[in-house]
Amino acid sequence: MRFLMVHRMDESLPEAWNPSPEFIERMGAKIQDWTERGILITAEGVHPSVKGALVRKSSGGATSATDGPFTEAKEVIGGFALINAADRAQAVAYAQEYAALFTEIEVEVRQVVEFEDFQ
Repeated sequence: MRFLMVHRMDESLPEAWNPSPEFIERMGAKIQDWTERGILITAEGVHPSVKGALVRKSSGGATSATDGPFTEAKEVIGGFALINAADRAQAVAYAQEYAALFTEIEVEVRQVVEFEDFQ
C-alpha cells in the first residue's frame, strides 16, 4: 500500500527554512536508507508560503487565487513523502521515524486511493 506523509510546521521558526548541516545529513541518511529498503517512493520539501498561492472554487463555480503568505495558518506544509507500507500501523511507525528527525513537527499520514479500491 502507498501512504502520503505530509509534514506541517510553524513557518515562523528560524530552522523551518534554514536547516542545519546536521539536519541535512540526518535527512539524507533517512532518504538513502528508505530508498534502498523500498520504502520511499519520493519526498520533497516546499518553499515558504510567501512563495505560494491558494486557489479556491466556490459552490457557485467562481475561482479565486490568493498569494501567500497565508497569515491565517499557524502551521504550513513544509513537505511530503510518498511511501510504501504493509498497512496503516507500519506507515504510522515510519511517520514517527520521520518526525524524529525534526525539532517540532506534525506529520499527517493518509492512505493513497488505488484503482482497485473502486472495484
